[in-house]
Amino acid sequence: MAAYARILLLSMVFIWSSAPQVTLAGELGDRLSSGINGFFNGIGEEFNRIANGTTRTTVNFPRKYKRGEIVVSTQERRLYFVVRRGKAYRYSVGVGREGFTWSGVSKVSRKAKWPDWRPPEEMIARQPGLPAFMPGGPDNPLGARALYLGDTLYRIHGTRASHTIGTAISSGCIRMLNNDVIDLYNRVRVGATVHVYH
Repeated sequence: MAAYARILLLSMVFIWSSAPQVTLAGELGDRLSSGINGFFNGIGEEFNRIANGTTRTTVNFPRKYKRGEIVVSTQERRLYFVVRRGKAYRYSVGVGREGFTWSGVSKVSRKAKWPDWRPPEEMIARQPGLPAFMPGGPDNPLGARALYLGDTLYRIHGTRASHTIGTAISSGCIRMLNNDVIDLYNRVRVGATVHVYH
């Protein structure tokens, strides 16, 4: 279903970009036209990044965060890695669905390449068809890399399900494109501070 929704949205972006632009009179028309065009251009850029396998872009960022820290905004569905005071790499992410959102400050307690997956008992109770264990690999839901947050069950991890990036669908983990999580994994040290805002 998500794949159909994505195709529909891409079709809308294509139709909008190919259709003649309506000219509205006056300052209000200029603002409306600019806002609508900006909205669709933003969607188009995001889909292009996801299709290319990475959403990373460099952005200005509040100077209160230190180099090497991670900041997640679940409402924006963005993860920021601070490269220096005032600058960060921004990635698009998938976040926890309603009822599974959280916020707080944690630390990266460990890192893993192609991690194994052991669903917690609570998840198996909600979804009885889940395996008790799945070895790491391309079919594993944790993807190519995982950053474990403190002693919690939450992780920042990869996924090959690119259609879930930018959505609220997980059980609380932060998911990234595999290329993005590999890039982040290579930059983040164990012990790095992670701020999660909802």
